Amino acid sequence: MSDQKLYHDALLDHYKYPHNKLLLANPDCQATIFNPLCGDQVTMQAMIDNGSIKSCHFDGKGCVISLAAASLLAKAVEGMKLDDVVKLQKDFMLALVKLELGPTRLRCALLALEALQKGIVDVAQGKVAPRT
Repeated sequence: MSDQKLYHDALLDHYKYPHNKLLLANPDCQATIFNPLCGDQVTMQAMIDNGSIKSCHFDGKGCVISLAAASLLAKAVEGMKLDDVVKLQKDFMLALVKLELGPTRLRCALLALEALQKGIVDVAQGKVAPRT
């Protein structure tokens, strides 16, 4: 019965006790993504040092998958080069959440990645001035 659980214990742990869940006063990049289909919203922030993510933080409201995925992602990308983070795709997030997901739930798992990538791209394109 335990392998038939909808959410495994590690995912629930990240939902109940998220890692890096706080918003910074002055992040180097930030973006918020809202999913109008379910109402989930995730804001991802990062501090950047020498082209890499020094620290990553999030806040949001939503389901177990969207918030646990944000928590898992915030820890997983620390130390990664920005170019590598922008190239991450759904397989990376699926490996983090360790669940097979249908299209609707997959959208929940991808929300944090989409927000983080948008924040990085916005800074790279000069849409948001980097912190000085």
